Amino acid sequence: MNGASGSGRGRGATLSLEEISSTLEVPIPSDPLERVIGQDRAVELARIAAYQRRHLLLVGPPGIGKSMTAQALALHLPRPKQELRVVHNPENPERPTIEVVTRDDVVAERERARGVEGELHRPQDVPNTVAERLGYRCPRCGFYSLPSERQCPSCGNMKQILPSSTGSSGNPFRDLVGGILEVTVGGAGGLSEAVRTTRLKNGVEEVVAYERAGEMIKLLDQPALERRRQLQRETPYKVLVKIDRNPFVMCTGASETELLGDVRHDPYGGHPQLGSLPYDRVIPGSIHEAHEGVLFIDELPHLGPLQRFILTAMQERRFPISGRNPQSGGASVRVDAVPCDFILVAACNIQDVNRILAPLRSRIAGGGYETLLETAMPDTEGNRRKLVQFCAQEIAVDGRIPPASRGALEEFILEARRRAERTDGQRNALTLRLREMGGLLRAAGDLATVEHAEMIEAAHLREAIRRGRPIEEQIRSRYGSLAGGIRSDSTESQREGMGYYYWNHQEETPPGGPGPSGYG
Repeated sequence: MNGASGSGRGRGATLSLEEISSTLEVPIPSDPLERVIGQDRAVELARIAAYQRRHLLLVGPPGIGKSMTAQALALHLPRPKQELRVVHNPENPERPTIEVVTRDDVVAERERARGVEGELHRPQDVPNTVAERLGYRCPRCGFYSLPSERQCPSCGNMKQILPSSTGSSGNPFRDLVGGILEVTVGGAGGLSEAVRTTRLKNGVEEVVAYERAGEMIKLLDQPALERRRQLQRETPYKVLVKIDRNPFVMCTGASETELLGDVRHDPYGGHPQLGSLPYDRVIPGSIHEAHEGVLFIDELPHLGPLQRFILTAMQERRFPISGRNPQSGGASVRVDAVPCDFILVAACNIQDVNRILAPLRSRIAGGGYETLLETAMPDTEGNRRKLVQFCAQEIAVDGRIPPASRGALEEFILEARRRAERTDGQRNALTLRLREMGGLLRAAGDLATVEHAEMIEAAHLREAIRRGRPIEEQIRSRYGSLAGGIRSDSTESQREGMGYYYWNHQEETPPGGPGPSGYG
């Protein structure tokens, strides 16, 4: 993997550290997989997985690029081609059906719906009676205002049409309540939402409708009204998974409902006049939202028994959605065979591999790849350029810290070399625990920002390293040991409660030994 995009001598991989004055001169690759630093094998497998739709298991400690690799893989997938809809079943409402609609059909439907949008007109350009009934024109003084303004800003009177002008019987308590009852009924101010009338067009009389549209009035002619009636005659449905969606779905630590979907509770029991029909209460799970995309699960073993549902979804590529709370009004609702054809990218730490469900691991290995990520890379000129690229990427993503100077980059590389030896016991290597290194860079950037410095300098990096020591090392430095710190900050009763076993069986890390995060 190149450390840069490789386009051009001065901006490509041949640019050495001595030729760089700051990260402003370092290019950031447009390919997201080229932004993953030091994990060449994982990147190669991710490219294959995206092209061939294979599953991927990434194993390694936190902060070495597992989630970044998964996101980059998703960006290499083609756009989704299917939209998932749950359709009302009038014969058995509690068994809605699933409909898979192609992108071409979705575009065609949008075009048809656009044909119903009608023409927009100013309120002053429509007949006065229409503007008055829709609430734009005051029937008393003729002043135009928005329907949301119930009183005319000009004359102060209510904008409802008088009973004599509309032919209605009116409100018998109008003189007592001043039109309040009219205001509480119907749309804005009790006014009409739409007005139907006729007009002459080319000598032919046709039915038209006027509707409120914000500051404008929408005019629907007879063909538009007919198209709307055709759309309304279609079976009602709800879009479950949109055609324009993010192909990357993360469900780390998800609950059963978040992972597999659910049906919302309706206190009215799905009554068609009071409540919501069952199809409208169906909620997709992450496995369904990841259809045609990537389902990323970090710390996979922590899902526990839910792993078997992921296995079933991977095998069948379909998984039903049903109400999961037995006390809910949606418990009896079920949508069968909901598509969930996703690429699983799972990640875990080395010590948790044995907690992955054996059949699930077999499914991943049988339809994909398992790979152990690197924690360090050789200290070569090319890999140092990759670390410089990493710095440029982190600064660009953060957006709140200044660029780093060459001196700061050299100090950053020195710290990466020290951490590779201290944490992973590898000499002549550079650490790939880049999440912690990114935190170090941001801490140095914060120092530079507070000082109003134009760039992050080597002194900022050294101060960030000093401040970034892990808390265990800070305790040992002040109190001599972790147990000494605990004794200092605990009361006598707390120390007595800890007992003999606690104080005599503490395993102290030798001075200068590795901390949990590798900071020095």
